[in-house]
Amino acid sequence: MADPTRESAFDLLTAVLERHRTLEDALDALPAQDARDRAAAHRLAAAVLRRMGTLDAVLEPFLRKEPPEPVRNVLRIGAAGLLLLETPSHAAVATAVALTKRRGLAPFAGLVNAVLRKVATVGAAALGDLDAARLDTPAWLWTSWGTLARSIAIAHQHEAPLDVTLKPDGAVPEGGLLLPTGSVRFPAGTRVSDIPGFEAGDLWVQDAAAALPARLLAPRPNERIADLCAAPGGKTAQLAAAGASVTALERDAARIERLTVNLKRWGLHADVINADATEWTPPALFDAILLDAPCSATGTIRRHPDVARLKRPRDVQTVTQAQDKLLESAASMLRPGGRLVYAVCSLQPEEGAPRVAAAAGFGLRHDPFSPEELAAIPEARTPEGFLRTHPGLWADKGGMDGFFAARLIKG
Repeated sequence: MADPTRESAFDLLTAVLERHRTLEDALDALPAQDARDRAAAHRLAAAVLRRMGTLDAVLEPFLRKEPPEPVRNVLRIGAAGLLLLETPSHAAVATAVALTKRRGLAPFAGLVNAVLRKVATVGAAALGDLDAARLDTPAWLWTSWGTLARSIAIAHQHEAPLDVTLKPDGAVPEGGLLLPTGSVRFPAGTRVSDIPGFEAGDLWVQDAAAALPARLLAPRPNERIADLCAAPGGKTAQLAAAGASVTALERDAARIERLTVNLKRWGLHADVINADATEWTPPALFDAILLDAPCSATGTIRRHPDVARLKRPRDVQTVTQAQDKLLESAASMLRPGGRLVYAVCSLQPEEGAPRVAAAAGFGLRHDPFSPEELAAIPEARTPEGFLRTHPGLWADKGGMDGFFAARLIKG
């Protein structure tokens, strides 16, 4: 009999590691199945992606030669069950062997059985002497993160908590922890649909770090504000909830639908426009602009562990060019004296301060965030007055995504 969790986890890993698809896209492409099986498959595949270097290091002594990639993925799934998810040893081994046979890999069933039995015998002791943080982080990312690398990598080993943003004056739901920055945090594994107020549109999912750029823009009632890369809508909602007149731009038609549905459920309004911000001309200049630019997304690895397996150094160069184009376009949409908050959910240095320096060529000057503006999270303020969060911050509270943000003034 098929095990739907492991069958789907195998399909997810194949899609990410061999076809280079995102885990989210791969999950959407799975055949219809029970929600619990789907969630369990995602959790298992994410655990493998999150700890892949460690799992491979544990398996290595028991492999005489490199197995085919599909067989290695079966072994990774089995080892993750044994070492990370507390699956009983007999179940982890038996389901891996069955998966091997069902996927046309029967000649390797004996290998899978023997290797995983040895892993089960050594158990958690196999992890003892390994530098898991280093093993689970691609070398180019580790190097790029400098002195923060270890604290970031340690945070990546754990599933992220669930953060939500409340509408103004909303009450903290039962079971939630109010963070100093205003977000509300729930334990990892919490289903957002179970949180009181979610179905009524009183709150939305948004990492604590992701909520900061819109707050730092400090929207005022009736200000004309553009959110230039708006989907799925969390930041648009923050701006609209503050009373601003919001124009939400999004170039992806599929994501536009999600943005529109979300705003309707939250009972908030924005003028939603399907357009590329580098090609669109507004009817009038804006008072303020929020540019949460497309980026390498390395700040979201703890939530999206596939990012560490899919991104390459060349991707950073590509996105920085796109970010400069967006900054130039944003500058042309902003009134003299207007303010712009540039933000990226990236940990890569190239996507931060150098982009602010480049923006000077578009008539935008850096306006540092003051200590008072970041009083709730002073450790995230850099000496230059930028915002820089990373997963190692607030480790005792569950960390946060990696974000860079800067405020720019036109003229």
